[in-house]
Amino acid sequence: MASEFPTALGRLSDEQLVAEVSRLARSERGATAELIAHLAELDARRLYLGAGCASLFVYCTQALRLSEHEAYNRIEAARVVRRFPRMLEMLRDGSVNLTTIRLLSPHLTLENCQTLLAAAAGQSRREVEELIARRFPQPPVPSSVRKLPDLSSARATRASLAASDLRSTPLGETEAKARTVDPGCATRPPFSKVPTTPPSRRALVSPLAPNQYKVTFTAEADMCQKLRHAQDLLRHQVPDGNLPEIFDRALSALIDALESKKLAATQHPRLGRTASADSRHIPAAVKRAVWLRDGGRCAFVAKDGRRCAERGLLEFHHGRPYAAGGEASVANVALRCRPHNGHEAALYFRPTRAVLAERIGTRSGTSTEVASAAP
Repeated sequence: MASEFPTALGRLSDEQLVAEVSRLARSERGATAELIAHLAELDARRLYLGAGCASLFVYCTQALRLSEHEAYNRIEAARVVRRFPRMLEMLRDGSVNLTTIRLLSPHLTLENCQTLLAAAAGQSRREVEELIARRFPQPPVPSSVRKLPDLSSARATRASLAASDLRSTPLGETEAKARTVDPGCATRPPFSKVPTTPPSRRALVSPLAPNQYKVTFTAEADMCQKLRHAQDLLRHQVPDGNLPEIFDRALSALIDALESKKLAATQHPRLGRTASADSRHIPAAVKRAVWLRDGGRCAFVAKDGRRCAERGLLEFHHGRPYAAGGEASVANVALRCRPHNGHEAALYFRPTRAVLAERIGTRSGTSTEVASAAP
């Protein structure tokens, strides 16, 4: 079976593959909407109790084999669509997704449902979060720097407690506890594993109100020392050591340095050297002009008119490659993210299947023609 998978899909043309993926995505959205509608009715009838599950969440994770994240999002959506059935159609056509519903659910009322759903249609998670922050602003959070608990000692304590519990529990009782599960639901692991690595503390940027964001991240001790040192050095300009102002100054200085290095950005540009025809060097004036023209984002445009929105890992791309005689001019250079830069290079230098077939036929000569003419 594994050998058939690449063979079957390999016969599809690029256009057929894209069309099929789009069809499958539409089908999945429809199936998800139907599942949520049925879960809403199942929840209303409390049929999960008859299946031996104490809650709909347990039913979804154990009887339906959904992950905890999948179950949480679908249950949240099921309970929202019972109040606002229009969301089901928006789920089917892709106007909203499960994340959008989860973010909007605490704020939806009969009065604002229409306007909120219309404003959130087709928006990304970040855009929906900013929409909520504009409509339902929260107060600013106080600045703070606090020491986190020692995760290694906490893990060691939990491990020792688990080991002592196992030693003090008779074997028969341990097995009985391991086998005790909700009837009709999937079995659970007898004991939870103690994590061997600390959970990652992901940096978080979440909007609170218009033009206000909460930023949280975990810093090493060396960074805290640098932060306090910066506060001390800036006491004359920032007497209270205000963290947002200090970070704003630091980021402004960093951005200026990076733009000067990568984009040749400067307030007083000088007449730089021009690139010769046999040089890969892109003049500073060309970099500045291309960056401004493309708006600091990837300028790749798909056949349907959609432009890539990436602003990270940007590179200066030659429309006509340097290897093919392309010049480092404003007309021939554009911004591309790294994936699209590689994609266009591959398209330029890699012959299409039709060209390859034509080349193979040309190399075969008369033998190909005779073979094709034979009955």
